[in-house]
Amino acid sequence: MITIRPAEVCDREKWTDFVLRSNNGTVFHLPDFLDYHPEGRFQNHHLIAESDSEIVSIIPGALSEREDGVWFRSYPGSSYGGPVTNDSLGLRKLEELIDTLESYCGSQGWTGIEMTPPPIIYYRRPHNYLEFALVKRGFKYRRRELTAVIDLTRFGEELKLGFRSSALRGVRKALKSGVTVEENSDFSLFYHVLESNLQQRHGVKPTHTLSELELLRSLLGSDRIKQFIALKDGEVLGGMVMFHCNPRVTLAFYISHDQEHQAFRPVNLVYMDVIRWAKQMGYHYMDLGTFTLDMDVNYGLCRFKESFSARGIFRNTLYGFV
Repeated sequence: MITIRPAEVCDREKWTDFVLRSNNGTVFHLPDFLDYHPEGRFQNHHLIAESDSEIVSIIPGALSEREDGVWFRSYPGSSYGGPVTNDSLGLRKLEELIDTLESYCGSQGWTGIEMTPPPIIYYRRPHNYLEFALVKRGFKYRRRELTAVIDLTRFGEELKLGFRSSALRGVRKALKSGVTVEENSDFSLFYHVLESNLQQRHGVKPTHTLSELELLRSLLGSDRIKQFIALKDGEVLGGMVMFHCNPRVTLAFYISHDQEHQAFRPVNLVYMDVIRWAKQMGYHYMDLGTFTLDMDVNYGLCRFKESFSARGIFRNTLYGFV
C-alpha cells in the first residue's frame, strides 16, 4: 500500500539520493535546485510517497490559489516536475501512486493537480505509464509544446555529417569572421547579451536574475551549470547556458546572441562546439528548448534547430480535478 506525506527537513538526504538514482529524475527535482527560490515566492508543499517504509516517489510541489480553489502544482518554478519514480515501478503501482496522490489532494480540500513531467528522453528506461495513468483518470492537456532535441548517439566522429548545409555555412562564416567559442564561468559576460536580446525580441526578462544564476551554481555545483560564449576581438557576441539535467540529457536553458553581430553567425559556432562538448561528456540527448508557444510554431526557430539535427519532442503539461 502506498501512502503520501509532506516532506520534512530530515528527508533531504534520502530525497536527493532517490532522485539521483531514479528513472526519470532531473536537476529540477532536487532540493538544492528548489532552494534557489526566495522564501515566499511559492507556497511549497513537497510530497513523499512510501510503501513498506521505502520511498517509491518524490513529488516536489507548491500550492497555487486560483479562481476555482487551491491547486497542487509540480512544480511552478521548474522546467519539469511531476512524480520521480524508480526503475522498478510498474504500471499497476504507478496507477496506485496517482490514485493516492489524488486522494491526498482531495483530503486537503484542494481543487486539482497540475504537472509538467520530463519528456520521455529524460527517462533511463522510457515508458508512458505516468501519462497513461493520468489520462485514464481524466487528466487533460493544458499545454502541449515541442522541445527541440538532438539525439547525440546518432553522430559519428564527423559531427558535420549530421547537419544541414545552412548550419555549416553559418559555422564557416563565424570561423572566417574570427569568432571563437570558449567555456567561461563568468555569467556577467553573457548576461547583458541575453537580457538585451530578450527585451528587444520578446519584451521579457530572463527567467533568472544574474544573482540567481550564480546562486544556482553555488547550490548545485559548477559541474551542473556550464556557460559557453562566442567571442570576437574580445567582445561577447552570443552564448549558451547549459543545465546538467541528469546523466542522459543536457538542457540549453539560455541561448542568445547580440542582434548587431548576427551576421557573424556566432550562435552557429556555439551550437557546433556545445554539441561536440555534450557528445564528449557522454550525454545521449541535448534539449534545445521549445520552439512553440500554445502550439503556435516559430518556424524560423524550428528550421534553425532542425538544421543542427534537432527534432521536436512533446513537452506536456497535464491537469486534473480531484
